[in-house]
Amino acid sequence: MKVNTGHLTYCTNIHAGKNWSEDFAALQKNFPLIKENVSPEAVLGLGLRLSNEASLKLIQTAPLADFKAWLAENKAYVFTMNGFPYGKFHNTVVKEHVHTPDWTTQDRGDYTIRLFHILEELLPAGMDGGISTSPLSYRHWFNTAEELKTAIHTATLNIIAVIKELVLINKKTGVIMHLDIEPEPDGILETGREFIDWFEGDLISLGIPELENSFNVSAAEAKELLERHLNLCYDVCHFAIGYEKHADVLKELEEKNIKVGKIQISAALKGNMNLAPDKKTGMKTAFSKFNEPTYLHQVVALKNDGEVIRYQDLPVALEDFDHEDVAQWRAHFHVPISIEEIGLLESTQSDIVEVLKLQKNNPFTNHMEVETYTWEVLPEQLKLPITQSISKELQWVVDQLK
Repeated sequence: MKVNTGHLTYCTNIHAGKNWSEDFAALQKNFPLIKENVSPEAVLGLGLRLSNEASLKLIQTAPLADFKAWLAENKAYVFTMNGFPYGKFHNTVVKEHVHTPDWTTQDRGDYTIRLFHILEELLPAGMDGGISTSPLSYRHWFNTAEELKTAIHTATLNIIAVIKELVLINKKTGVIMHLDIEPEPDGILETGREFIDWFEGDLISLGIPELENSFNVSAAEAKELLERHLNLCYDVCHFAIGYEKHADVLKELEEKNIKVGKIQISAALKGNMNLAPDKKTGMKTAFSKFNEPTYLHQVVALKNDGEVIRYQDLPVALEDFDHEDVAQWRAHFHVPISIEEIGLLESTQSDIVEVLKLQKNNPFTNHMEVETYTWEVLPEQLKLPITQSISKELQWVVDQLK
C-alpha cells in the first residue's frame, strides 16, 4: 500500500508452498482477508517470493496472464520480490542451504534473471522494482582465505551479469529494477561494513570495466549504472543482531551514493544476560523454546567490553550459555514485529522503531516489506491466525509511520 514514505507490503515467504500452484492458492486464500483488514479501499502491494520451481511455471504465458488478472481483480500489485531462498523454504530442513545454490553458480544467476523478467511484467507503470538476494554465499563453506577470495570474485562476476541484464531491460523499456543484496549472519557479506567494502572494492573494480566494454560508456557512467541496479536490502533484524548503529550505516550509504532498495521490517530475539544465577536458568529455558530444526538461528553475544561472540546456530550458543562477561544475546529468529516483550525475552522492536523514524524523517527507500517467515515454527503462544498476524504487523508499521 502507498504510505507517506513509499510502498509497504509483506513478504509472501510466510506462506508455505513448494510450487506455483500452492503459492497461488495461498495468496487466493489469505490475501483478500489481509487486504480487507489493512487496506479495504486502496490497492495493496505484495512482496512476492517464488522458488526456482515456481518461477519456471509463472514465467509461462498463461499462468502469468492469470496472475496479472487476479492482481487487477483484487486490487493488488507487485513491486518487490524475495529471491533469496531458491528451493523449498517450509516443512523441510533449510539451515545454511537457504544460500544453495549460491552466487558462485550459474543456477543462481539464471534464477534471478528469470525473477526479474517476471517482475518486469508485473511492475506497475512508473515504479522501480527490486529483488532481494543472498549475500553471495555462506561463509563457513570456505575453509581458507584463498577459497573465500575466489568465491567472492566468482560471485561478483555472476552478479555483474545480472546487472548487465537489468541495464538492457532499462534501455529497452525504461523500467528501472535493482538487485538488493541482503547481508545476514554468516553470509559472506554479514554486516553493513562488509557490504560497503565489497561494493566499493570488488563490485566497482570488476563492474566498471565490464560495463564500459559492454555498453560503450565512460567509467563514471558505468559507476552510475552499478549504483542504480545494485542496492542494499536493509533487513532490520540482521543489522540489529550485529548491534550495528543504524543511523551511522545509513549516513555512510548516503554519503557514498549506495542506495537502499528495500527495508525488510523484521525483529530478532534478545535477552539481557547480566542476571543472577537463578534468573539465568529461566533465560536459557526461554531461548531454548526457539530452538527448532528448520532454519539457522545464529546468535551474537555482546560482551561487557563491547566485543562480540558469534555462534553459528542456537544449539551451539546454548552449549556456551554460561560464558562469563556477556551482557546480551541477540538471536536470528524473526518474531512478530508488533511484539516487544516475550516473557523473559524481548524483541529488537526498538531497532525497527529507530529505522522507521529515520525513514519517516528522511526517506532513504520507497520499498518497505514486513518479513516474518517463521510463522509456522513460532512457539504457540506467539502464533495468531496467519491473516490476523500479518494484518497486525502491517497496521503496526502504518502507525509507526504516521
